[in-house]
Amino acid sequence: MRAPTPLSDSSRVPNRSHELSADELSIYRQLDQAKIPQHVAIIMDGNGRWAGKRALKRFLGHQKGAESVQFVVETASRINLPWLTLYAFSLENNLRRPKSEVSFLMKLLRSYLVGNVKRMNDNNVRMAYIGRTHDLPQEVQDTMQWASESTAKNTGTTLTLALNYGARSEIVDAVRSLLTDLTTEAHTRGCSVDDLLGAGALESLDESSIARALYTAHMPDPDLVIRTSGEQRISNFLLWQIAYSEIFVTDRLWPDFNGLHLLEAINAYQHRERRFGGLGESFTDEDLNNLEPAEEVAAEIKDHLIPKPDPKSELKTEAKADALLTRR
Repeated sequence: MRAPTPLSDSSRVPNRSHELSADELSIYRQLDQAKIPQHVAIIMDGNGRWAGKRALKRFLGHQKGAESVQFVVETASRINLPWLTLYAFSLENNLRRPKSEVSFLMKLLRSYLVGNVKRMNDNNVRMAYIGRTHDLPQEVQDTMQWASESTAKNTGTTLTLALNYGARSEIVDAVRSLLTDLTTEAHTRGCSVDDLLGAGALESLDESSIARALYTAHMPDPDLVIRTSGEQRISNFLLWQIAYSEIFVTDRLWPDFNGLHLLEAINAYQHRERRFGGLGESFTDEDLNNLEPAEEVAAEIKDHLIPKPDPKSELKTEAKADALLTRR
């Protein structure tokens, strides 16, 4: 399924924050508009547990979770969040969940898309997908394509559903794509792959080469990853792309998560300092000048952290050695 073309500058999209609820607006007013993340990715977890706590069947938890998607997407569109990616259905879900549950999830996906295209258009949201979507049932693929085409002209939030998605399989697919391109180029030039590698093709392969071959090549990396249900893991989601993302974990189960909680997560994100491996904005040249010289730090480690030998034990060791020599 073809990826959408990149969106224009989100600042050109009319701000609709006045449509937020009173509670949402109170949090939104605390936000620094210049620091609204460009891309938020969410691991939606807890539908089954939400149903289990209420002695309900799992499918009712999934239905309630679909409602939460609507609330979160609408809030994202009202604050001009450019990119929102939702982990909707993993490759592992497809392989390991009961067939009856997978079948229900596919029906729920189709129902969600058919029932929400008008709402997406009303909110200037356009649909996109990542994952091995070609392995999904054909009727599901057709509905996905229809929803994507029906919202393609919208210029606000891009809602990307990760479907039949796994980050490791994405990286495998990216490597396969690079190898296929290399083989094709060798065939076109009438030479061998080894010839191309010897001519510098291997040295030219870098991080940007792989990033361009990923499903998300047209998207910025996520600034913020939200995980519901309190689980402290990534679950094979956007492993390459979230190398420097901030991670926000909430104990709230996904069916209880809404636009207000999205804003709370963004508020928490704005109170963090992103360093990308550096020292951060709050670290000044004055701080750098006040650092202890490396020689002094090494001496301090030697003096205070490395245990000094006990003179008495050394004498005993020497005495034992002398005794051994005497015996010999």
